Amino acid sequence: MEAAFKNCQSCGMPLKRDPKGGGTNADGSKSVMYCSYCYEDGKFTLSNITVDEMKARVKDKMKEMGFPGFLAGFFTKNIPTLERWKNHV
Repeated sequence: MEAAFKNCQSCGMPLKRDPKGGGTNADGSKSVMYCSYCYEDGKFTLSNITVDEMKARVKDKMKEMGFPGFLAGFFTKNIPTLERWKNHV
């Protein structure tokens, strides 16, 4: 059993903000690690994305939602430390 996380371990989004309540594992169960935008049916939705591309994507999405650029940058700086990216550095 995976430990429950507060934030998606791929993009950093708070899991409580996920409209679907989290991604899904291959067996159909809810992922306690990844959001529905990043993870479906036991696979990453963007399997070839790099950590830098993920940071840029999340930063752009946050700006779209009205966050100032500096704040979006602050929230995305920790993405490389998330579980998905730990072995990719």
